[in-house]
Amino acid sequence: QVQLVESGGGLVQAGGSLRLSCAASGRTFSMYTMGWFRQAPGKEREFVAAVTGSVSNTVYADSVKGRFTISRDNAKNTAYLQMNSLKPEDTAVYYCAARKGWYSSSDSAYDYWGQGTQVTVSS
Repeated sequence: QVQLVESGGGLVQAGGSLRLSCAASGRTFSMYTMGWFRQAPGKEREFVAAVTGSVSNTVYADSVKGRFTISRDNAKNTAYLQMNSLKPEDTAVYYCAARKGWYSSSDSAYDYWGQGTQVTVSS
């Protein structure tokens, strides 16, 4: 069982930055691919980025490529999402998720989820 707790959300002006953190319980954190998803009001949850376990390969949605950076610190059991050049359309609840194996952009492939953290970008 893996428990995930996100933090770092908040209100920021367009063009600003935020860093989200996802702290995971358990002793096998490096075995899990970590993903970030987001859900805006009235929209389906969408893939943002993922980072694989020990080798830390990364993948991004086209909408955030070049602005967001996903990373992880296996010693701290924590994954991060650095968000720069934020836009109003980035406003959403951001969730981290974990799965064993390679990355996936499908939320149904992830086994564990955090409670979410709100990110609001004002224009």
